[in-house]
Amino acid sequence: MKDPEVTMNNALPNSNLIATRKALEAAGEAIALVRRVPAPLKSLADQVIRSASSVPANLAEGHGRFGRDRIHHWRIAFALAKEIDCHLRLLVSAGAINRKRAANVLGLFDEVRAMTWRLLHPSR
Repeated sequence: MKDPEVTMNNALPNSNLIATRKALEAAGEAIALVRRVPAPLKSLADQVIRSASSVPANLAEGHGRFGRDRIHHWRIAFALAKEIDCHLRLLVSAGAINRKRAANVLGLFDEVRAMTWRLLHPSR
């Protein structure tokens, strides 16, 4: 029998949806960025973590669904990526996170939104 840990490690790079891989990268960067936000803004950082982790999850779940159910999950992923944009800009304005690193994360989520938009509107 195969070792589950080895099997899982081999499975990680084989995502069929490029948008999901990009979203995982963006989420990892966002989570790392907000890990040490000061206490008064911690709830905003927690929301970034929840939203960032939900973007790739909804893309992946939508990829496994069909019809309106698929579109529903992709719309949620798109909206969550927009939400993260707002939260990160607020944290930058408050001086709680590094502006340059935030710009990088914002760029990654912008790419995710562009890819998700194309999934939602394939004929345009």
